[in-house]
Amino acid sequence: MPSISIEELFYWKKKQLSKGGDPQSLSLLLDSLGGITKNDYSLSIISSKDNLYLKNNLDYLSSIWDEYLTNSSPIQYLCGITYWRDLKLKVTDKVLIPRPETELIVDIVFKIFGKESQKLFFAELGTGSGAISIAISLAYPSWEGIATDIDPDALKIATRNFIESSEKSNLKFSCGSWWSPLESFKGKLDLVISNPPYIPRDTYDKLPKEVKNFEPKISLLGGEDGLIHIREIIQKAPLFIKNNGWLILENHFDQGEKVRQLFIENKFTSVEIVKDFSGIGRFTIGRYK
Repeated sequence: MPSISIEELFYWKKKQLSKGGDPQSLSLLLDSLGGITKNDYSLSIISSKDNLYLKNNLDYLSSIWDEYLTNSSPIQYLCGITYWRDLKLKVTDKVLIPRPETELIVDIVFKIFGKESQKLFFAELGTGSGAISIAISLAYPSWEGIATDIDPDALKIATRNFIESSEKSNLKFSCGSWWSPLESFKGKLDLVISNPPYIPRDTYDKLPKEVKNFEPKISLLGGEDGLIHIREIIQKAPLFIKNNGWLILENHFDQGEKVRQLFIENKFTSVEIVKDFSGIGRFTIGRYK
């Protein structure tokens, strides 16, 4: 393994950031492909350690950073990992990069069910990297869950992420579109969660190139008005969710009222629009009957 002094690494980081980009992305690159975490770096400075050891040399890391800056390639895909809540997740261009605001879905679950809860059965529709389901399965080891996705490649990634994040077996994975893998669980689900594709077509066409050119279109585009998948999920939910069971959806920043109305039309009560960190109505939740 190539070694490098703290001083060399400091100046290398300074040089890379002078080209562009942000410190968090550079830290992800150093961690995933360089093998040096922020904690390693800080401890080495404090202890006046002479050298750190790299998984890959600085020329290689510089080339990845240049690709990130030149092509607008998401740093998470170039590194093959992302951090979400307290999880380290494998990601490829087969799955959407989980966003910080989506972390609030797990907090909404905590608010509804408390930090400790009796055994329940939950499902996530369109799991992608598996982030949400894995976080819930870890927080509630007595629960049983099933995470679905239409893309078998995405499910392989989600399954691997679960295996690497947990020693439990309380989360299963099944391939299919929305409710179709859950036909044998009608009327049995206590909680259903989904962060479906909800971007309207005209908005999708204007997305930044680092999103539109790299992240899977199937995970983003929600039809002309962005609600085609949300409608299907809500309209079929009463077949699968128990009485008093909950549905939690993430939606586009301006869809909250329309989604709330869809919940009410399909016999959901306690319907609420929940705001994200920016004060935007990002989530809609409701209880079935």
